Amino acid sequence: MSNRLQEFRAFREKMNERILAQKNLGINRFFTLDTKTYEDGALDARTKELAGLAASMVLRCDDCIAYHVIRCKELGVTDEQLFELFNVALIVGGSIVIPHLRRAVALLDELDADAPQG
Repeated sequence: MSNRLQEFRAFREKMNERILAQKNLGINRFFTLDTKTYEDGALDARTKELAGLAASMVLRCDDCIAYHVIRCKELGVTDEQLFELFNVALIVGGSIVIPHLRRAVALLDELDADAPQG
């Protein structure tokens, strides 16, 4: 696993634990709502993660983009499907999305390089 990916996952886990340990009702409820939002429902989890990725790209949140790219790959989204999603985000968000698209593709390349070859 690449250093960037390891660092992202470790920092996210560490800080989430730190934040949730404070037992702030509003923050904990928000985190729970965020988690539950991406569970299967009328839309499956893959569709919801793709929607979250598109929104994150348009909003230009690199941490959110990384999280959703990772989750999409974990849920079996193909690179071809991701590139179609990247195109949608680019059309919706415009050229300001391009730097975030670059970082998303770089992360995708890292994930693909780390994937077991079959």
